[in-house]
Amino acid sequence: MSAGDDNRFRPRPGRIRADTPKVGRVRSFLTRVRTVTRQQQAATGASGRPRGGGPSHAPRGQGSIASGRGVRRGRGATFVRARNLSNGWSHRRPGSRRVVVKSRSVRAAGRNGKAAAHLRYIQRDGTARDGERGRLYSGIEDRADGDAFLDRGRDDRHQFRFIVSPEDAGNLADLTGYTGDLMAQVEADLGTKLDWVAVNHHNTGHPHVHVVVNGRDELGEDLVINGDYLANGIRERASELVTLELGPVTEIEQRRKLVAEIDQDRFTRIDRAMLAEANDRFLDLRHEPDDPRGQADRTLRLRRLGKLGDMGLATEHAPACGN
Repeated sequence: MSAGDDNRFRPRPGRIRADTPKVGRVRSFLTRVRTVTRQQQAATGASGRPRGGGPSHAPRGQGSIASGRGVRRGRGATFVRARNLSNGWSHRRPGSRRVVVKSRSVRAAGRNGKAAAHLRYIQRDGTARDGERGRLYSGIEDRADGDAFLDRGRDDRHQFRFIVSPEDAGNLADLTGYTGDLMAQVEADLGTKLDWVAVNHHNTGHPHVHVVVNGRDELGEDLVINGDYLANGIRERASELVTLELGPVTEIEQRRKLVAEIDQDRFTRIDRAMLAEANDRFLDLRHEPDDPRGQADRTLRLRRLGKLGDMGLATEHAPACGN
């Protein structure tokens, strides 16, 4: 190119950019380390969750360790930290009575009418033991005033709702008294009095309790509950109370409960155990002569896989090998 050529290239330096576009928000190094750590704990079973579907597979003396989500924030954080420093959640240990606890929070429930609608729903006809309307009660009233409860929580930022379903609820002497004891223990763990009401439901195969908690503590501040306490703390307290009343679950009783789950059309403990033991979606259940005690668990899995096969959820690729 000659010096007098008018078509010279003129470089225009600009900002250095990456060759590939950014996807999402850049996470800090610490966040990425925590994420990988949680994934590794889940993959290796470090959470302490039992891998087997029966008592012989449950690691003795171990429980599920708190996940670390919001451990420092909210009421109940001290309780969660104590479990992290000790041996985890006791409701995962052999012999503990199972209790299912479902929790959720609803924002501005008192201002948008959702609180009133939910209260009507849990008190609907046919939910009581005798088929009548559900009875609303609280820690201080056998028959609570629903309108007064709604009025107290009208301006709360959020409302907590729990469903507490002990597996052996039918054997409890007094479900109402059990709920009162549970909520008193939750108040002690959270360090504040709670404004709550509850209704017992007997319209399903498993009696359970609906508990509604207004969103302010005894000082009038927003009630913030630690996430791990919501996920595991209430369940542990509920399990402790049932175990205290009915005694620990024996191995024979545990086996009987697992056998009852074989033909159920839902995700069961046997399914959870098989998923934990599967390698790349394949499960090897070939007989091991050196493990006579494990033969009972193997039989449970084979019978459950037969049910899953009938439902189109499992396939036998070789004798005693399922997918």
